[in-house]
Amino acid sequence: MINRRQFIKNSTYTAGAVATYPIKVTASRHQTSAEFFGVHEFIENNPEAVFIMKTDVDSKTNDEAKKQTGLEFGRSVIVPKENGIPVTSLIPIKPNLTNINRSGSPKDNIEYRMGIVTDPIFVEGMIESLKELGISGDQISMIETWNLGNWDPIGFTGVAERTGTHMNDTGETKVANLSKDKIQWIDVPEGVWFRKIPYIWPINAQDTWLLNISKFKTHGMGVTLCCKNIQGTICHDYQEHCSRYDSSMNISADHMNPNAKEDIWENYQRRLAEGVPRWDKPGSNGGIWMETWGSRCLDNNSVTQAGLHIVEGIYGRDGDGFLNGPNKGDLKDNEAWDYMTNIIIFGKNQYNVDIIGHWLAGHEPGNFGLFHMAIDRGYTSKLNPFDIPVYEWIDGQATLTPLDEFNRTTLQTYYLQRNYDGQDEPYFHLCDEPYDYPALTGVDSQESALPKTCVLHQNSPNPFNPNTSIEYTIPGNGQVRIEVFNMSGQLVDVLTDSYKVNGTHMAVWNTNSHAAGLYMYRLRFRDFTETKKMMLLK
Repeated sequence: MINRRQFIKNSTYTAGAVATYPIKVTASRHQTSAEFFGVHEFIENNPEAVFIMKTDVDSKTNDEAKKQTGLEFGRSVIVPKENGIPVTSLIPIKPNLTNINRSGSPKDNIEYRMGIVTDPIFVEGMIESLKELGISGDQISMIETWNLGNWDPIGFTGVAERTGTHMNDTGETKVANLSKDKIQWIDVPEGVWFRKIPYIWPINAQDTWLLNISKFKTHGMGVTLCCKNIQGTICHDYQEHCSRYDSSMNISADHMNPNAKEDIWENYQRRLAEGVPRWDKPGSNGGIWMETWGSRCLDNNSVTQAGLHIVEGIYGRDGDGFLNGPNKGDLKDNEAWDYMTNIIIFGKNQYNVDIIGHWLAGHEPGNFGLFHMAIDRGYTSKLNPFDIPVYEWIDGQATLTPLDEFNRTTLQTYYLQRNYDGQDEPYFHLCDEPYDYPALTGVDSQESALPKTCVLHQNSPNPFNPNTSIEYTIPGNGQVRIEVFNMSGQLVDVLTDSYKVNGTHMAVWNTNSHAAGLYMYRLRFRDFTETKKMMLLK
């Protein structure tokens, strides 16, 4: 594959020896016959679902555990395929990065002075999992439009050096000062604000596969997860989505909707009439600000396709995403705190991922206007988190799980504080007021869409080596047993023997020391039994 340009590797690293984080050695997944990769087929087949992997990291400074988590997550979610994304593709990774408070810090500790970011060691583990697929480090780049100089103390410079990957070389250089080969222009013909957006190459270029890895944290726009994270794939000054309605962005008039401000005002007034929560906050930092930011965000998301949207939540932060928050600490009375939340949230639909992320952070997603705006523009059909299928992801196996079985961590935000019309809501708060979720016209609720019959699907891949997935659907709650037999009828493995809820599930057969050959697998649920064949290759 011929790259459009050569990435410029950052050669400025922290002085002294670079730390290494050993990982558990396992057999490489790379096979000479595997020319493609992609997201696990069960995730691809359930694009509206959200998956949650619980992690077990004891401290945010435990680099070995974080890297192992990233490695195991990548191995189970991004897999070799017979058809899919060519292993020759470029892989841009968009982590969440934030600027460092370089002055006025209450102490010199770099960890305290910087905003929270996607954990770089988790990302390192994911990169190693991609390299096991036959993707070279030279194909992988970490992209962020905000201040390249911050990458070293945050830890991403070391990740790039250890993995042989590239880093964003545009820094905060404005579009007008960038060479053409560092920009990927994309048309946004139906954009409310934009008509054309410049992306940091290779974002949105051909033969690329974007990984959107956000952070579990709060901010002025709420719980700022996947939808907001890819804002940082855009070149300066076009990425200034958070500028307010009464300010201007330093972009070419030819690249804007000529009626942008009128359209945004009209949409804002309509949503006011519809009663979108908190949209009635007056002033330039009120509902019109969110309408403006959300319009730009949705324009961007409408043309930026990611292979997978991920919220890294090994630990999360409340407050403003930087230093200030709702907690009384040793250094000041308004500290932002980090919490060992130990979850990875992911899926194909960034809006559904973010809705579940908001709920897990203690908020009612219906209280956030961005999701109302996305529904209005036809980008999603969900608002109620309990209408979204949620699966717990354990060792590459998905189990449909009621949302309220997952722990919530309350992360307070300063999103549209109700300090008007006699209200005295604290600056940092939860948007947890009960929301009466309406039935969306023409959209089936999860309950009405529940299956009515048992279905056992053919395993995939088939033939396979060493692992294969078996998808099945049950029309009610109850005990499910999936067994594997050899062709002599001998039971060789039990993949599932547990209580499951109504819906679609997945089992995985890790073949271990089983010999090559033809096998049978059988689903048993209530009085339903079905058997299919599969072929293990060695």
